[in-house]
Amino acid sequence: MKYVISDVMTITKRQLLQLARIPELLVFSTIQPVMFVLLFRFVFGGSIETGQPGGYVQLLMPGIFVQTVAFTLAATAVGLAEDMKKGLIDRFRSLPISRGAVVIGRTFGDALLNILVLTVMAAAGYAVGWRPTSGALSIFLAFLFLFMFGYALSWIGIYVGLAVKEARTVQSVGFLVTFPLTFLSNAFAPTTGMPKALQYFAEWNPVSTMVAACRQLFGLKNEFGATANSWPSQHPLETSLLYMVLLMAIFIPLSIRKYKNTSN
Repeated sequence: MKYVISDVMTITKRQLLQLARIPELLVFSTIQPVMFVLLFRFVFGGSIETGQPGGYVQLLMPGIFVQTVAFTLAATAVGLAEDMKKGLIDRFRSLPISRGAVVIGRTFGDALLNILVLTVMAAAGYAVGWRPTSGALSIFLAFLFLFMFGYALSWIGIYVGLAVKEARTVQSVGFLVTFPLTFLSNAFAPTTGMPKALQYFAEWNPVSTMVAACRQLFGLKNEFGATANSWPSQHPLETSLLYMVLLMAIFIPLSIRKYKNTSN
């Protein structure tokens, strides 16, 4: 067990050192979320009425946070597919390290990157008027939930990257998963204006429950339409935690098994 942990830490360190050696990855990882903040805040913010104290930016920031960590799925999948194409995974197979350590270390590295990205986004949000009204503990728990959500989704990215392998195709698959979940959700606008059938999907999907959980922890009031009295609307924190546990319970063993089979 000690050697497995050491192997995982080595791969995680490799992921972080890659950011220092290729600073463009770090720059673009932080610039894109900040662009989303500015775009939605100043382009769309004036046309969406939320009823929230502090205006649209209060509704927006939890949605932008969740969207950003959701994109971890695509980033992890593409990164793994590129490593496989370059033959890096073949080199890892020739080393006396745990098979599972390679994929676990990658998910840890990508998750740690999210901490920096979320910090930069929080600073950008504060600069444009975002002000959470809850206490420090609730704000910390919101960011902890975001970190865990990104980590859970990264395991789907691992599986997609191993299954598809071609980086360009992997990117398309990743965005095909994340875009419907983020835009058919409550991330950027209340779902009450959607057709009722879409409201059921939007308010039960993991992105919506995560956004609702963050809004609750940041001290905001959630708005629900057709599912106003459902379990996700009444218990977004518990629902989000359940989704994260379920995703990891499914995709961690699937991904590790897929990696071992690919290695054979």
